[in-house]
Amino acid sequence: MPHCLNCESFVTQRYVAVFAPDGYENPRVCPNCEGVIRDGNGVRDARSTR
Repeated sequence: MPHCLNCESFVTQRYVAVFAPDGYENPRVCPNCEGVIRDGNGVRDARSTR
């Protein structure tokens, strides 16, 4: 079962297919991660509120 590597929340396989890099089984950040966004190969704090 796929999960977010940042907050450990469940994510769908479709979400992984769209937002995770090729070859990854789990995304680095998900919609439940408030204040955090993907940035290149890493994760960073958001500069503005979402």
